[in-house]
Amino acid sequence: MKFLVTGASGFVGSALCTELSQRGQPVRAALRSANAGLNDCEREVVGAINGETDWSAALCGVSAVIHLAARVHVMQDASADPLSEFRRVNVAGTEHLARQAAAVDVKRFVYVSSIKVNGEATQGGEKFTEEDMSAPQDPYGISKCEAEQVLHEVAEETGLEVVIVRPPLVYGAGVKGNFAQMLKVLDRGLPLPLATVNNRRSLVYVGNLVDALILCATHPAAVGQTYLVSDGEDVSTSELLRQLGASMGHPARLFACPAVLLRLAGRLTGKAEQIERLLGSLQVDSSKIRRELGWIPPFTLESGLRTTAECQRATLA
Repeated sequence: MKFLVTGASGFVGSALCTELSQRGQPVRAALRSANAGLNDCEREVVGAINGETDWSAALCGVSAVIHLAARVHVMQDASADPLSEFRRVNVAGTEHLARQAAAVDVKRFVYVSSIKVNGEATQGGEKFTEEDMSAPQDPYGISKCEAEQVLHEVAEETGLEVVIVRPPLVYGAGVKGNFAQMLKVLDRGLPLPLATVNNRRSLVYVGNLVDALILCATHPAAVGQTYLVSDGEDVSTSELLRQLGASMGHPARLFACPAVLLRLAGRLTGKAEQIERLLGSLQVDSSKIRRELGWIPPFTLESGLRTTAECQRATLA
């Protein structure tokens, strides 16, 4: 069985290609440019992803596609019409790839969506599940939701075996974005006003996500299903900082500050969304994939955080 991985040079994609190669699985990496990394698998440059991308060479001889490539969520989008830009890549580009895959008899299509399809936050200890009504609240989440819908249509029309995976925040060695910024703050020993934050966040270590994606690409029972995946061990922001700081050898310097003041500071500085991610809860129930596919995350939250922190420490040394 040969896999095509799109977005192969990204954080999750590179880890997925490496794991497939280590398992002895033939894998082809679809890349936007010839300058992208990855030396341990076959490469195919496809250029920009939209409704006109030519996937014919990349799909030749492939049995399963794991589609990671996307226009990703950014905090401050400078586009005049962000939703149209997200739709061009995430909806039209995904549908075009799926239809070309079905046309050349690719068997399975695993789509890496986002928990943002469910919504932005959970309340009162409740957890998102696959049965919840979709409630995306930003252009990125809307585009991911629409891509899921169009894939179900393609599956009905062509028989393509579609599996959808919605991860929450993904972390691991080489992580970027807000998680990387948090590691840098810890490394500098800067004090943070988060000592009493008692929220609950679901995360997924990149090694666990990769393992789940491979299972979804191969397990017969996964066909037509949507799965939420996480480490299965939710953590508060304050606990997360303390664990990461201990692993980095820089104990987190936390002090208490009322949440109302932090939210006010976020609004005044234009960082309300970032502050809410630190204070709010987002929990997912990943029991469905465990029950139906027998998936057990190969890494614990503790080991994933330790590996992430140690890699960051080595990078900054």
